[in-house]
Amino acid sequence: MRASLSRALDALTRLELSVLDALVVAGQTPREDVVSIVHAAPDAVEAALDLLIDRGLVWSSVGGWRAVTGVADALGAGPGVSGLRVRSPDFADPSVLEAALAEITPAARALLEHVVDHGGEGTTGSARLTVLPADAATPAEELISRRLLIPRAGGSVVQAPGEVGLAVRGGRTTREPIDDLPTIAVAERSPDLVDRAAAGAAFEAVRRVELLLDHWGTQPPTMLRSGGLGVRDLKLATALLHLDEATTALVVETAHTAGLLGTVANADGNAVWVPSDSFDAWVARPPAERWATLVHAWLDSARLPALVGTRDPAGKTWNALAPELASHAVAEARRATLLALADLPPGAALAAGTGLPSLLDRVSWDRPRRPRSRGDYVAWTLTEAAALGLTGLGAVASYTRALLSDDKPTGLAELMPEPVDHVLIQADLTAVAPGPLESSLARSLQLVADVESRGGATTYRFTPASVRRALDVGWTAAEVHGFLEQVSRTPVPQPLTYLVDDTVRTFGAIRVGHAEAFLRADDESALTELLHHPKAAGLGLRRIAPTVIISTTPIDVLLPRLRDLGAAPVLESADGSVQVSRPDVLRARPPRERRASVRSTRESARIASVVTAIRAGDRAATVRPAATAAPLTPSGALAALREAIEAESTVLVGYVDNQGVSSERVIDPISIEGGSLTAHDHRADDVRAFAVHRITTVRPLASG
Repeated sequence: MRASLSRALDALTRLELSVLDALVVAGQTPREDVVSIVHAAPDAVEAALDLLIDRGLVWSSVGGWRAVTGVADALGAGPGVSGLRVRSPDFADPSVLEAALAEITPAARALLEHVVDHGGEGTTGSARLTVLPADAATPAEELISRRLLIPRAGGSVVQAPGEVGLAVRGGRTTREPIDDLPTIAVAERSPDLVDRAAAGAAFEAVRRVELLLDHWGTQPPTMLRSGGLGVRDLKLATALLHLDEATTALVVETAHTAGLLGTVANADGNAVWVPSDSFDAWVARPPAERWATLVHAWLDSARLPALVGTRDPAGKTWNALAPELASHAVAEARRATLLALADLPPGAALAAGTGLPSLLDRVSWDRPRRPRSRGDYVAWTLTEAAALGLTGLGAVASYTRALLSDDKPTGLAELMPEPVDHVLIQADLTAVAPGPLESSLARSLQLVADVESRGGATTYRFTPASVRRALDVGWTAAEVHGFLEQVSRTPVPQPLTYLVDDTVRTFGAIRVGHAEAFLRADDESALTELLHHPKAAGLGLRRIAPTVIISTTPIDVLLPRLRDLGAAPVLESADGSVQVSRPDVLRARPPRERRASVRSTRESARIASVVTAIRAGDRAATVRPAATAAPLTPSGALAALREAIEAESTVLVGYVDNQGVSSERVIDPISIEGGSLTAHDHRADDVRAFAVHRITTVRPLASG
């Protein structure tokens, strides 16, 4: 109930919170009194009250409207809220309150107004809590004696009753009007210029995702053991895309959120980051549709790419794609920021310097209960939206307004630059693309040349290494020359022709192959006979010299197979001498002794398991007196366990099994994947799997 109530309050504006707050302060109140208490336009208060009724936060009873149970505790003190939670039966008659306020001194009145304006609470200091008005020696004692300030349990804190706060503020819950929207500082920009700048950034965002995932399709980076992308791999991606690390992290995170990037096990059994099955279908779609896929994913994502490269509270660097790099509040902050910008008229952009603070004030008015990190979220949203092409020159593009209203970015396709199908090859071994290249042409050109600079016109440079890269994937000299002649609007310069021919001439001069064993003989005919033996086809034999044959069959399999074919091979050592070996002599134990040994082994195993369990319990008991940690959330358990994995340390965990039985386990965490912890359990002396959401506590335990 409390969690649901908090979520409902988080979605209210400052005016709606103030109307709800007025009902808490004033108690059961008729509609007309609510309008008079809230310092705002009557129509705005009426609309806010109707919204609260529709959402079930306010209900009607005999005598007026009132807030549902729990709202007072959930509201607390905060922006747009009076802070006046306590009501006093002493002032049920308004005339009693008026008389009490008339009797206090100016100093006491000033103190009371200060308390009311700063959350409705204050400390007692040295003031006496039980004192008559005639005996009051200080302003605080004057207020306490007349019940204008009420001591809380414990006596060190006093609160102003709601009736007192209303009276001090002139019958309202706030001194200043609360329905005036903060004004965003703006500067004038041409709407056409904004659209063109944003569309160019949108096209670049699509192209960068395609370029990066194309590259990772053949050279995938390895996923870290704790999940995420390594710092070195992020730097390599930064160099490939010619971007800064923050924007590269945004490209990586957005591609992953859009379902275009996933993991797969490579030949070594390690997880690597590669394009997903959806990537090929995504590439085949028009650029505007591809952009919409990326932007929808970014808008709804809880990921925080702006934190990549910074340090967490423990001092560790945040990695891109790390599972913990997320916040449930960032998606709403993104939409709120863009919606506030979209409310500006076309041609109005954020003013330099003052634009961001004023935008933050506006977003804060719309959602005053959002976290303190909201300022960072707003600033990050502006930066990321500009990089993704949602905004240009500090203003939202026209197609972004359409996307925010009905999720269809109409008008972007017409604004995106037309792809070109040619380049201009120059005599200095470079090629200039006069615009964005067609997707297939860009892929082929990036294979045979290196990107030297990006911008309005991308520059490619041809080098021996880049030409050799094309030859490595199967291109021939004729295909390279034909490709260059086809894509260039200028004649292919002679230096580039010479470069290709020289690279082809040296390509493949040295060949490398795979062999498990070799066969050497002074008699060439013996090897020839063996090579043409009808039963030797499956041995992978190939002659590389008159007296040498290589084989793809391992030696331990090859030797007996050759003997089956009638040959009498011997094993040659590394120095070329004949290696002689004989099998070890094997012996068996008498049956009776063997049975006794098996029985003894079983008994030893039982004893060992009992000893292990006792020792695990003793180690767990040593930390129980200090066990005062609060229960962990799943994300907290993940963080603590990942630290233990990296430190290779032993921990004591509280665990609730699927039957609801709680126990404590001494474990050595090994890895975490898919919400499951793999660890060595000291009690069972075996590797077990534990569900992370069932782990309630994690405490360090000294090894030994």
